[in-house]
Amino acid sequence: MKQKGMTLWFTGLSGAGKTTISQAVEKELIAQGYKVEVLDGDVVRENLTKGLGFSKADRDENIRRIGFVAQLLTRNGVIVIVSAISPYRNIRDEVRSRIGDFVEVYVNAPLAVCEERDVKGLYKRARSGEIKSFTGIDDPYEAPMNPEIECRTDQETLQQSVTKVLTEVQERVHANDRVKVSV
Repeated sequence: MKQKGMTLWFTGLSGAGKTTISQAVEKELIAQGYKVEVLDGDVVRENLTKGLGFSKADRDENIRRIGFVAQLLTRNGVIVIVSAISPYRNIRDEVRSRIGDFVEVYVNAPLAVCEERDVKGLYKRARSGEIKSFTGIDDPYEAPMNPEIECRTDQETLQQSVTKVLTEVQERVHANDRVKVSV
């Protein structure tokens, strides 16, 4: 049986919970027998987009490259999980239009909560001026206008967020299984 490909695009501030939720979703989808690939923003920057900086143009190019790989995998029947800050709305919309079956998952947590969770110390370094153009501090994050899913990680459990995503995947998979009856 051929699997339907789709891209689950997790976007949100650093520390919002994108990686945590996407890893739990990946684990559950694999347990259910789906073909899944994860494109994590940090891992992609070390491999596919090494050399790109953090200017708007470089960030857009980073997202385009991630989107290109996601598009190839999606059209070949893979569920792609992208976990990347992807701060600019217009580039996310551009990638959405190219991929087709695209589920935007807005992992939403207030900046103060993200700063409290900051295990890498990035926000502290950005606030001190050591890191320039840091999303949420001195570079904007443009929240999605109409995401398919919003996970409020400051208000819901990890399992509640994961369930939202898995429910959307199941609905999309089963929507294609339904027999269309013409009258």
